[in-house]
Amino acid sequence: MSGVTVIGLEVHLQLNTASKIFCGCSTRFGASPNSQVCPVCLGLPGVLPVLNRQVFLHGIRVALGLGCRIQSRVVFHRKNYFYPDLPKGYQISQYDLPLGMHGGLELAGGKKIRILRVHMEEDAGKLIHKPDGGASLVDLNRAGVPLLEIVSEPDLESVEQAYEYLKTLKGILEYLDVSDCDMEKGSLRCDANISLGTESDRLSGTKVEIKNLNSFRAVARALAYEIERQGKMRAEGEKIQQETRLWDDAKGITVGMRSKEYAHDYRYFPEPDLVPFSVSAEQVEEVRGALPELPRARAHRFAQGYGLPAADAAGLTASRATADYYEACLRKKSVSGPFAKSAANWMLGDLAREMNDRHLDGINELGFPPEHLVNLIELIDSGKISGKMAKDVFMECLASKQSPSEVVKVKGWVQVTDRAAILAAAEEVVREHPQPAQDFRGGKDQALMFLVGQLMRRMKGAASPAVSQEVLRELLGKKG
Repeated sequence: MSGVTVIGLEVHLQLNTASKIFCGCSTRFGASPNSQVCPVCLGLPGVLPVLNRQVFLHGIRVALGLGCRIQSRVVFHRKNYFYPDLPKGYQISQYDLPLGMHGGLELAGGKKIRILRVHMEEDAGKLIHKPDGGASLVDLNRAGVPLLEIVSEPDLESVEQAYEYLKTLKGILEYLDVSDCDMEKGSLRCDANISLGTESDRLSGTKVEIKNLNSFRAVARALAYEIERQGKMRAEGEKIQQETRLWDDAKGITVGMRSKEYAHDYRYFPEPDLVPFSVSAEQVEEVRGALPELPRARAHRFAQGYGLPAADAAGLTASRATADYYEACLRKKSVSGPFAKSAANWMLGDLAREMNDRHLDGINELGFPPEHLVNLIELIDSGKISGKMAKDVFMECLASKQSPSEVVKVKGWVQVTDRAAILAAAEEVVREHPQPAQDFRGGKDQALMFLVGQLMRRMKGAASPAVSQEVLRELLGKKG
């Protein structure tokens, strides 16, 4: 027996402040190595850190957005360990008195995942290993960059739940507008803790930490591999070691890195250069009052206000950019009802599929602005193009960056509604397919759809489906 899967995730979020957490150095991404450093983030003797107020406010914003209780007394600690990219020999973080505690978020199926804590800390530098293995270089531009660590309780029970948790969490963080959440830039990073327990005691397994997870897909693959690895070890009677393992994305395996530390190994103690401070109820309420409408509330409004199914509303609001795009469409059209549903269908269907095929992170990267979607739906509703033609128009819009109306004009893709032209084609179809025609006359309505399909093919998709059905019914009725 492989055991009961137990997963907890630690998410590190880089905040979008202009300067670092304890000094005035820039946090701009992509600068030349060691160009954004000063005595404070280099850890030189005699310097004193000063907390960036915006980091503190962003921290409260995230903690409240995740339903956490804001601590009335906040303390920074020194987390001591030696590594070449940590210039001070310790990281300023938080331990037993973090900014926020005991929050949570809900997955689509209703399962609630508890969040243990949200705390502020500084980032370390970056090691750059030469390909030949001859040396490792240190870039300290990231040292002191402000982070929030969001730690879940071990409530996740599958790879699928872990993936959904991360997607849901990222959606909330995007709405809160405290980070660009760009995993490629390291703005959103995740460490996973996984063990296999028993039915009677799910927390009885030995915890293994997985690092080097630079995408949600990598998290899912690494967890799946580790479940299989640990399950096989249990089945063969081998002892699982508490350790930290690195994910090798190219090989699709985890590799042992070091034995896993316990909290006492870090020798936490209060940071003497940053005095404890109190968070007033007034400060908390001021931040709470400025919180945006979050995904669940927005999904409820979409369902109630635009008459959308709950699943559609949830899909449209999972990403702030997608929800904003959708409402931009409705503002340009100034109606809801059928148009609201059509826009949702296109966004959750063709647009979402193209985003996925092109590996795009956001709908705005697709190059198909809201006014183009409105234009496309209007062309369908007016009868100028059919739904089938609209799919070709959409793809041509993506390729040419033209509007749907421009594409239709240039390509001459106009729906044919001329009854005489359609009748001529319909007579040919009936002549070529006498059996389906006879089946329809005999009461088999589905045979008509076959004939309509053949008619559309003959007219290269340009015939109006509605007019085609009418003409075929009349034609077959006369012959019946």
